[in-house]
Amino acid sequence: MHDALSQRLTPSTLEVLDESADHAGHVGANGTGFGTHFRVRIASPLFTGQRRVAQHRLVYDALQEFIDGGVHALAIEVL
Repeated sequence: MHDALSQRLTPSTLEVLDESADHAGHVGANGTGFGTHFRVRIASPLFTGQRRVAQHRLVYDALQEFIDGGVHALAIEVL
């Protein structure tokens, strides 16, 4: 995820946190405790002048392969 975001959005700040273990037993958890729930903290020059929805869409577009691959929840914090 980190590499995909770095390549697509050239962020000045980027942090990807796997919070899956905090959601073990919840809907969408895959039983392993890892890889289903993530938090992304990001700042990118591509976000300048964009509304929050557009900023989030850029993040989702960059991570589509992961979402298709089983990511259940993604919290996005634009810095």
